[in-house]
Amino acid sequence: MADLGFVGLGTMGAPIVRRLLASGHRVVGYNRNAERARALIEAGMGWAATPGQAAAAADITFTMVTDASALEAVCSGPDGILAGLRPGSILADISTVGPEAIEALAPRLVERGCELVDAPISGSPSAVDQGRASFMIGGSEPAVARVTPILEGLGSGVTYVGPVGCGALMKLACNIQVAVPFMALAEALVLAEKGGISRQSALAVLLKSATMSPALAFRAPFTLASPRPAPFAVEMMEKDLGLILNHGRQLAVPLPTTAATAQMLSAAHAVGLADEDFSAIFGVLARLAGIEDQA
Repeated sequence: MADLGFVGLGTMGAPIVRRLLASGHRVVGYNRNAERARALIEAGMGWAATPGQAAAAADITFTMVTDASALEAVCSGPDGILAGLRPGSILADISTVGPEAIEALAPRLVERGCELVDAPISGSPSAVDQGRASFMIGGSEPAVARVTPILEGLGSGVTYVGPVGCGALMKLACNIQVAVPFMALAEALVLAEKGGISRQSALAVLLKSATMSPALAFRAPFTLASPRPAPFAVEMMEKDLGLILNHGRQLAVPLPTTAATAQMLSAAHAVGLADEDFSAIFGVLARLAGIEDQA
């Protein structure tokens, strides 16, 4: 069992910590909104008043935050993770941030005798609860070897993809496969419905088709009824696709279907759906086609 710190106890962080505690690990956690940690504290998690306190109690500290700005905020300053890390410890970021943020942070840990690994999670909160989440991990092989057994206890597997920053890049690539296929599904449903086939019938056909993936099968029913709370909000996927497109420009990689999907997310955001699951792009497309959204 390990002494772990965990910073970020939101939609994804909370179920991860529950599984860590259930596995017998000692976890000290921090969240900007302390009220969200109450149930975890009752389940046995220790509470830290600052990110640095969480790191000071741990051999490995995990961060699960919204974006690169939030990662910088919890890492920097006198109360930040970098100030609290013990020499020889590891910071493992499991958020979805750009490779540039990870590559800029890594040398700052080395200066303190520590290491950074980037191990973004793939999966929804329900996948975490069911032990079906997976991780892609980048970093030095010794650091990765220390973190991997902890992550393997959380889900279906860990894949080493290369040096620091590669985990973050691979997560961006994965999220193309989450967002863009749903956009294609939305187009297929709207085409069928506008032509006179009921949405339910079209959805039943698509769910049985050879093109259906587990990620699509999970989200496809959201075209009939919007989920509460949103597993993956419009504004979060919009942020991720922005990172993807920026990195694509840096690498001179054309990403036309990603760009089109990003535009639909921007449209959903513009009409007040930022907090809805990103499947809300179906409703936007349906309205553009003159179909009343049922969700």
